[in-house]
Amino acid sequence: MKEKKSKILLAEDDTNFGAVLRDYLTMNDYEVKLCKDGNDALDTFLTNSFDICILDVMMPLKDGFMVAREIREKNNSIPIIFLTAKTLKQDMLEGFKIGADDYITKPFDSEILLYKIKAVLNRNRENANKEHLPNEFKIGKYDFNYKLRTVSDGTHTHKLSPKEGELLFLLCLKMNDLLKREEALKKIWGDDNYFTARSMDVFIAKIRKYLSGDPDIELMNLHGSGFRLMVK
Repeated sequence: MKEKKSKILLAEDDTNFGAVLRDYLTMNDYEVKLCKDGNDALDTFLTNSFDICILDVMMPLKDGFMVAREIREKNNSIPIIFLTAKTLKQDMLEGFKIGADDYITKPFDSEILLYKIKAVLNRNRENANKEHLPNEFKIGKYDFNYKLRTVSDGTHTHKLSPKEGELLFLLCLKMNDLLKREEALKKIWGDDNYFTARSMDVFIAKIRKYLSGDPDIELMNLHGSGFRLMVK
């Protein structure tokens, strides 16, 4: 079964550049709706369903920032990428404060934009999938809160780093089962080379230390395969 195409709202007042960009994204298997100004972009967003918005900052009637603010009032999770010729730091900060997922300055390589779109969409899908998964886990005498990134035995609480939290989350989802090394590396580090593997081993050692107060917990390193969080 053919995968459904992701739908892009593209707002760009330069009609020639907008048409070229629309055609390029269409050739790369996206469904694209091109809007000529801010009002057109907002009206189109409110009457259609999209997976991502790509907004030029400098547009007539309503600039990209204004459009993004109104989009965020209706939908707080849809990814937004800004396109702009402005390189001022305060403009970039303004974009991220509104809730931009990325910010690309013109001129840019179309392949870079394509890569960023794919990365943002993949991240958004992963976050959506996580919303259906538990956030709290019981590990022996410890309570692990994934959202807060804390491990507590009721007396002492450890605050985990983002990667420690992600790694323990994956181990908990596979509790008493094998978490493959390659799966953890690709999901958390985005690569499974030698250096990221060594980095993960350090994080495994830290997690093992956090859970060391309960003899019924064992975080096993299965050489060449992965890890297993065993709780008796």
